[in-house]
Amino acid sequence: MDKKETMISMLRAAREAASTLAVAETEQKNLALRHLANLLRQRKSDILAANAADVSRAREAGRTAALIDRLTLNDARVEAMAQGVEQIIALPDPVGEICDPTTRPNGLRVARMRIPLGVIGIVFEARPNVVVDVAALCIKSGNAVIMRGGSEAAQSNAVLGDLVAEVCDQTGLPPVSVQVVRDTDRELVLMLLQARGLVDLVIPRGGEELIRFVDENARVPVILHYKGVCHVYVDRDADLAKALPIVINAKVQRPGVCNAMETLLIDEPIADRFLADAARELQKHGVELRGCAASRRIVPSMKEATEEDWYTEYLDLICAVRVVNGVDEALAHIAKYGSSHTEAIVTENYTTAGRFLRAAQSSCVAVNASTRFNDGGELGLGAEIGISTSKLHAYGPMGLRELTTAKFIVLGNGQVRK
Repeated sequence: MDKKETMISMLRAAREAASTLAVAETEQKNLALRHLANLLRQRKSDILAANAADVSRAREAGRTAALIDRLTLNDARVEAMAQGVEQIIALPDPVGEICDPTTRPNGLRVARMRIPLGVIGIVFEARPNVVVDVAALCIKSGNAVIMRGGSEAAQSNAVLGDLVAEVCDQTGLPPVSVQVVRDTDRELVLMLLQARGLVDLVIPRGGEELIRFVDENARVPVILHYKGVCHVYVDRDADLAKALPIVINAKVQRPGVCNAMETLLIDEPIADRFLADAARELQKHGVELRGCAASRRIVPSMKEATEEDWYTEYLDLICAVRVVNGVDEALAHIAKYGSSHTEAIVTENYTTAGRFLRAAQSSCVAVNASTRFNDGGELGLGAEIGISTSKLHAYGPMGLRELTTAKFIVLGNGQVRK
């Protein structure tokens, strides 16, 4: 078969598998996930060997440090994948859940029942752990999935995809429930995006170029996992002893991910006291600072920030810094330059915190905590299929519940409409 025929065959197989998964019992789905967690640990050496080959090629190709970090697997990250699968096992199965029951005046009982979305397409770059996170979430939520990863993680994705297919086969689920497209030809991505009737939803995860390509070419519904221009605002009423570790963690704990802080906003009344200490600590960690005029008066070693810096997702040890006059100016900056991903405020003022929570429109807003917590595992979802920056149909990390929709069910006793 040629590429087009192969892709159509995979899509049709996924549609058939989706019908089986939609009615699979929770016990069977959890059994598959237990096998998956066990095999991740048992086959760790195979996984790491494949990943080492991918990382070696990425280094030879001169890929960025941030991409190599997202690409790299190690003992801890494989174990984290296995633990994420086990967390999903422990979560309630949303499929079949009855919600919002009411009784109409004519005696009809009306409710909503949660059902899977169907066939989900995932287009992603660099992070091979996506294969396992997505597979576990889709199996538990009763969805079939087709994943197409980037060429930089080809061997890692193939090994993990084979492992998931083996698990499904061993536990009586269709082996094609989770499929990884091996061919990295972008033409196949286009086919996935335009497969009306065979694909119910596409979620892209990757750089801005990939997201724009998917958004501009899709003829099926898309949920955007767009860039993370995340802000931390340190308010005049902040406890600065809390603020400093929050800022450092948000920027340097893992700078190459979408929930890392990219812009630090500091309230003018505390800028002289806080910014010099924060800059010194950030620079100790190798962070390059790019600041506004007010910031550079306090820390002259900063580079001058350009207008483009405020819009930029660096995914690197670079941070834009701006001094603002109060929470309203901070919120105005976020509204203009943010990407609807994650914002945080550090303050001891309850009223200011409440205003920030209400007014910041991003998918996750934190008070006195790092932006790094906008993550499916950290927020109790076990894992995530992506962090939606679109308000429809989900917003923020997408876990099991977000991979279902709800149909109306009506229970009668002979009623007819008049």
